[in-house]
Amino acid sequence: MESNLNKKYGLITAIAMVVGIVIGSGVFFKAEKVLSATGGNLPLGILAWLIGGAIMMVCAYAFSIMATRYEYVNGIVDYAEVAMGKKYGYYIGWFMSTIYYPTLTAALAWVSARYTCVLFGFSITGPEALAITGFYLVASYSLNALSPILAGKFQVATTTIKLVPLALMAVIGTIVGLSSGMTVENFTMVTKQVNTGNALFTAVVATAFAYEGWIIATSINAELKDSKRNLPKALVIGTFIVIVTYILYYIGLSGAVSNTVLMESGQKGAKLAFETVFSKAGGTALFVFVVVSCLGTLNGLMLGCTRGFYALAARDLGPAPEVYKQVDKATNMPTNSAILGLLFCGIWLLYFYGSQLTTSWFGFFNFDMTELPIVTIYAAYIPIFLMLIKKEKDLSTFKRFIAPALAICGCIFMIVAACFSHKMAVVYYLIVFAVIMIIGIFFEKPKSK
Repeated sequence: MESNLNKKYGLITAIAMVVGIVIGSGVFFKAEKVLSATGGNLPLGILAWLIGGAIMMVCAYAFSIMATRYEYVNGIVDYAEVAMGKKYGYYIGWFMSTIYYPTLTAALAWVSARYTCVLFGFSITGPEALAITGFYLVASYSLNALSPILAGKFQVATTTIKLVPLALMAVIGTIVGLSSGMTVENFTMVTKQVNTGNALFTAVVATAFAYEGWIIATSINAELKDSKRNLPKALVIGTFIVIVTYILYYIGLSGAVSNTVLMESGQKGAKLAFETVFSKAGGTALFVFVVVSCLGTLNGLMLGCTRGFYALAARDLGPAPEVYKQVDKATNMPTNSAILGLLFCGIWLLYFYGSQLTTSWFGFFNFDMTELPIVTIYAAYIPIFLMLIKKEKDLSTFKRFIAPALAICGCIFMIVAACFSHKMAVVYYLIVFAVIMIIGIFFEKPKSK
């Protein structure tokens, strides 16, 4: 007889998970892209962060409405199934397990390694970076697969740690920048003229990576104490904390170095900014916190990744459901699901290296797997929100109509922005997406009971 997942996480862990999964690499990793996309136009960049954050928050609120009504095994798959039926739920689960979770997890392993390499002066595309990436990926998997309680505590600890450099830069960077005039200069000067519309679209899509991850917290709703009450709170409170933190950090960063220097410094930009404000020694020490921040994000993503195929198997769907729905009695973890999730991380990490970090191995099939899978999931939200409007007739006007309508508008904005930003790469991505989803047809075999 198989074990069931126990209620083992509380509200604080859930909030820490939302904040911890979202805050981490993205605000550092995508800051230079936002600046470059906007031509160093700081107000336009901040507007992009606000729009991206607003889309995240309204979508999170819409899902929190559903979270007060449904509690099963795996959040987003549950909501898709309740809204659109078992077939739609299956394909959402298949996408999350084979594309969404492993692409982001693999990318985060490399981003964590990238900042570790910056810290030690290694090449971010050399053998050191690849070795560290592999180590971080396996270490994160091991932590989640062998000790979920320890993984939850690590999530809380890294969330606390990662807020330190962000808070210090937000406060001290702003004070220093206002004193030196750097903040005013960065707000008033534009490095180069760009098309405002295209620049804003590109920048908002870039922020999508920095803001993504909150939905993964719904994957523990079956393991969350009083989840109908605590999960909505965690989603709303967590996303609000993230938006405020990002905007304040971005303003603080503008007081450290000029936009031109930050754009030209690439992966070293964040480290340079910390060293400018806090001295070389202090900046380096705080940059260690940045690395820990990335590892906390990786841990949260891996938590979702290890449960992906379990969510399908629990419904007797997907490959070998009798294998992947097994829960280890000692660790209370779906170990087989975790192993398969790690394999997909490895596959996508191989693609990431061959398409982004070296001369292309895949011809024109090069696309940004840190952004396009995220936009795909926003597209998948739209039918769910439409069904929320149609089915939940006893909700208030705001919860039934206004909140999901705003969320739908945000999702459509993200889709349009991705098409403007990535152009033909969207087509190449959709071809790969379609092939993987077609393969999923062969595993859609529910067992009659």
